[in-house]
Order: sequence, then C-alpha cells, then structure tokens
Amino acid sequence: MTRLIPVRETILAAAILVLIVLIASRFSGFVAPSNLANVFNDTAPLIILALGQMVVILTRCIDLSVAANLALTGMAVAMINVAMPGLPIPVIIVIALSMGAVMGAINGILVWKLAIPPIVVTLGTMTIFRGIIFLISDGKWVNSHEMSPAFTGFPRAEILGLPVLSWIAIVCVIGFAVMMSRTPLGRSIFAVGGNPHAAVYTGINVGKTQFAAFVISGALAGLTGYLWVSRFAVAYVDIAGGFELEVVAACVIGGISIAGGVGTVGGAVLGAIFLGVVKNALPVVNISPFWQLAISGSAILIAVAFNARAGRTKGRIILKSAETSTEGAP
Repeated sequence: MTRLIPVRETILAAAILVLIVLIASRFSGFVAPSNLANVFNDTAPLIILALGQMVVILTRCIDLSVAANLALTGMAVAMINVAMPGLPIPVIIVIALSMGAVMGAINGILVWKLAIPPIVVTLGTMTIFRGIIFLISDGKWVNSHEMSPAFTGFPRAEILGLPVLSWIAIVCVIGFAVMMSRTPLGRSIFAVGGNPHAAVYTGINVGKTQFAAFVISGALAGLTGYLWVSRFAVAYVDIAGGFELEVVAACVIGGISIAGGVGTVGGAVLGAIFLGVVKNALPVVNISPFWQLAISGSAILIAVAFNARAGRTKGRIILKSAETSTEGAP
C-alpha cells in the first residue's frame, strides 16, 4: 500500500496536467502564471476544508457540517466587524478559529460520548448551524459597505505575488504534512481509521482521537468562514450552500478512503486542485453549467469506484499485526 499511494497521487497529478494542457489548447491564457495563481487562490478555501475533512474521514467519520460551520462563523465575524470595526484582524481570526473549534467539538462529543453515527450528528448540526445564522442575522445580509477595509482587505493582501488566502492554504498544507507524519496525533488518526480495535489494544483512545479530528475540522471551517466572507465581502444565510459535498469529493478524488485509515495530505490537496481546475476551466471552454455538474459528478464517481477497487485488495491497516498477536494470545 505504501507503493500504491504515491502511484495514485502521481496519476492524479498527471490527470491535472493533462487537463490543463487540454484547456490550454482551447484557451492559451489559462496557463498564464497569473491565471494559474488565481485558480489556486480560488481553490484555497477548498484545500483548507479538505485537509480538515481528511482527518475526520481517516478516523472513519465524516463531517457534513463544515459548510454550515463556515457560514455561521462567517456571519458571526462579519456582524462583529460591523459592531466593532476597529477590532484587530488577529482577534477576528482567533474568534473564527474558536467558534469553528467549538462547533467541531459539539460534533465530536456527540460521536464520542453518545456513540451517534457521525453522518447523523453532522446532518443534524448542519441544519442547526444554518438555523442559527438566520436567527442571529434575521435573514439579512452583511454587505461590503458595512465591513471595514481591514476586514475585507486581509485575504486579498499580496505577499510575493500571492494573496494571503493562498499563503494560509500553503501553511495549512505544510502544518498538516508535519502533523500527520511526525506527531503522535497523526499516527493515532491513522491507527484509529486503520483498525480501531487494535488501536485500543495499543492504548489509543478512539473516541478522543475522533473528537480531536472533529475539532481540527471545525477550527479550519471557522477560519475559512472568515476568509470566505472577507474575500467576497458579503455574508448571508445560504453562503457556501452544498460546499460540504465538494469538500468530501475532493478527499475521495484525492484517494482518502471513506472506510478510514488510508490517505495522504498530498492526495487531499491534489483532489481539491483537480476540482478547482475543473471548476475554473469548464466555463472558460464554454461548457454548459448542466454539463459542468455532470462532468464533476462523473469525476467523483470514477474516483469512488477507483477507491473501492483499491480498497478490496488491501488497506493501510498499520496495527493489523498488533491485533493479530493480541487475538492469538491465550
């Protein structure tokens, strides 16, 4: 399996390159560095959310409330900015991260302590979060002229030619690569997803690990909520509606096994970039919006079928030997 994952990522990277070349044959301006930078910047929110979703899926759970978390946090920080326009941006970011983490913790506690299936929990909280947005905003929008210039300007400020939004995505990717490969939490996440029974034998608390995964996913959703609202300079009830499916699709396309325990940070990033390129390219080559949905859906189905076929052979059950030895013990 350690050989399969790089191969899967290589195939996906090659598919992205082929896609870009095909698009460039119809519209040469698509491969201009400035346009590719814009595509990456458009994809940055999806990359950040996909990283959080990857951690949750690796622990055999799923978080369908990320988009609602994003929307509620975005609306809340936008309203805070309107009430207190002088509040520093770092404070706004801390508030967004904290709000998102609390919403993720609610999901995690319900899954951990009450043993409710993650899909049921997050479907419920998704609806609750959307309802709270309506209650606190009374269904009204927060528009750009109500937000402070510092609030809307932060994700658009450029460093070395790239917007801050893109740099935040890059920092998240590096941080997750280190966390998943070099920390006990990263190894616990793989262990819980690979074989939760064996993980228990080694002293790993499965519920606590899943709780941590939901908190991480929620915190990233909260951060993305601020970045999304400030970048587009508008907040409303239905913001990022349905985006949670795109986040899950990015993970699946990137090779994150929906059965848990298998996946890489690189795969999640490539899956998000693949969807970002498709989303930006299809309008450029004048593909009908209806065909855009069909093409995106087909890509997701192919990725799921590929994952299911790969999963039938073997999985990344890194603690299988531990379980086997324990079961065989007298």
